[in-house]
Amino acid sequence: MSQARGIPQNRAMTTAFASVDDVCRALADAGYLASDAIATTTFLADRLGKPLLVEGPAGVGKTELAKAVARATGARLIRLQCYEGVDEARALYEWNHAKQLLRITAERDGDGHWDALRHDIFTDEFLLARPLLEAVRSEDPVVLLVDELDKADVEIEGLLLEILSDFQVTVPELGTITAAHRPFVVLTSNATRELSEALRRRCLFLHIDYPSPALEQRIVAQHVPGLEATLVESVVRLVGRLRELRLRKAPSVSETVDWARTLVALGSTDLTADVLRDNLGVLLKHQDDIERAAKALDL
Repeated sequence: MSQARGIPQNRAMTTAFASVDDVCRALADAGYLASDAIATTTFLADRLGKPLLVEGPAGVGKTELAKAVARATGARLIRLQCYEGVDEARALYEWNHAKQLLRITAERDGDGHWDALRHDIFTDEFLLARPLLEAVRSEDPVVLLVDELDKADVEIEGLLLEILSDFQVTVPELGTITAAHRPFVVLTSNATRELSEALRRRCLFLHIDYPSPALEQRIVAQHVPGLEATLVESVVRLVGRLRELRLRKAPSVSETVDWARTLVALGSTDLTADVLRDNLGVLLKHQDDIERAAKALDL
């Protein structure tokens, strides 16, 4: 990327991780146990300066990956939570119309001319920066998390293209604002709709599925250190069995951890039928799922 179009070369090439092993260690220290695939792709996103598009089922650690990268690198996390109807004003910027009106009213009886006033009210003082512009304007390193992009309208993807290509934003009244530091960008998607090819071309792609039993046991042991290893293994095995059922919502990794914490809170040393039957609501969030699971587990 040339200096005329984007970030100065010396800033664009700044990296946070020295190697894939460094990513594993740094994320582990930040409370995130990464698989080899996650660590490798995170390293490449950092080294190549590319946004990271992360897809996978809900609750497998997509959002937590961005948070962990921010903690591991000491960067500020800026989050754009997407939803149906989110627009440019919520994602990028808007003008503070109430404050502009106050300025106009205050100057109305003065000697100010409209031409001068018009320029005066379209300045940084009246600009409300939303997450995308805030990330570009930040003087400090930033992790920009665009969460659940598939829930937003297609127009938001178009808004992202300029930012992901050149890390710059054009505000017509102020001109083009270029990032002082290239943000580490994480886009997450639950794949409820197909994202555009133009967006995908600008990103490195990572699919995160439910972790292997061995990795999930390590995750549970890290978050619930008071649980016996044999019970951790039983918890993960139970959750794995539930995920094989045709449920409306399979248990996420965070719900596995919640289930382990439930056992500690109850003082349980074994997964008895009574404990399972009385507490399935920790793992499952729909009554028909609970009934299906109870039948499959002979509870």
